Amino acid sequence: MAITLGEKLLEKAKEAFLLSIEIYNKPTIKYRVEGFTFFICNAWELMLKSYLIKRDGEESIFYKDNKDRSISLEVCIKTLFTNNKDPLRKNLEAIVQLRNQSTHLVTEEYELIYVSIFQACVFNFVEKIKEFHNFDVSELIPQNFLNLVTSINELSEETIRAKYPSKISDKIISLSSNLSPMVAENNNKFAIKIITENYLTKNPNKATNNIRIVKDAGAEPVKIIKQLQDPNETHKYPMKRLNKEVERKLKQIGVNFKMNQHVFSLFNKAFDLKNDTSMCYVYKGHAQPSYTYSQKAIDFIVTEIKKRSSKHSRESEKENFIFESTPGAKEILKHHALLLFRNPAILLHELTTKL
Repeated sequence: MAITLGEKLLEKAKEAFLLSIEIYNKPTIKYRVEGFTFFICNAWELMLKSYLIKRDGEESIFYKDNKDRSISLEVCIKTLFTNNKDPLRKNLEAIVQLRNQSTHLVTEEYELIYVSIFQACVFNFVEKIKEFHNFDVSELIPQNFLNLVTSINELSEETIRAKYPSKISDKIISLSSNLSPMVAENNNKFAIKIITENYLTKNPNKATNNIRIVKDAGAEPVKIIKQLQDPNETHKYPMKRLNKEVERKLKQIGVNFKMNQHVFSLFNKAFDLKNDTSMCYVYKGHAQPSYTYSQKAIDFIVTEIKKRSSKHSRESEKENFIFESTPGAKEILKHHALLLFRNPAILLHELTTKL
């Protein structure tokens, strides 16, 4: 029996996927970012078109006004992933945008910016080819070879500006700044953070770096951590997810409260959450740091709101409480640590009488 168009596209998608992994994980290739981007986009396009043919027929992958021209990857993405806020869709769109960029602006630093997004894209492909075509990628490549190998170096603005002309350095810094909050605010469908773990050994032949513990007076103390902790588990909430979780917990105890970016910024100013390592983890893999938060941070915020809302509960159990930014609020914040008001009208009245 002759192979169908959909089957042919799927076989090509598998080959393109393997090529993207092989190119990225070869240390001698300097064209890693561009090569991976080209082949992973090709793999997604072929795989999605194969699924569209299976679902809607061969005509679905061609433009209606030009039967000789097949639809683009961008069209496939919008057709099958209709929610434009879906982290998987945003991941694909970020990589497509990189593919379409002028290649002369792509440098080795792009690897540090995109590796977490690339890794998520690989895992997303594995998941979707299983869902759409019931194909297990482990039949092609062992699971452990799906991990992308990269060199972890610090991406500092000073180093980039010293290394490249302004046109290229500005592009790198801007790109990193734009992607950092997206990495923090989305789940692992958009980006998978790279965690580096260090181990101590007494065998110098197994060591990559040497350290020594000193007993001299005045020397900096060294603390050995016995238990490793993964920030992806202990601090797994980007700000948006934290806000939703706070709202959910407050609703369970009968407190209606709108938690948003502005409210969170007030909490951070009042309690300096970002400098408390038990509540906040700072990821410095990009030029601009990104922040994720722990369950402890959620519980702390819920407790503070509950304490400040309890004094109003006698008046109305269904009252909505919000924060409002107003000139002079910072001065009051210094005295009260955190302000909680029932509505903007009362807030404005109270602030006006205090100023």
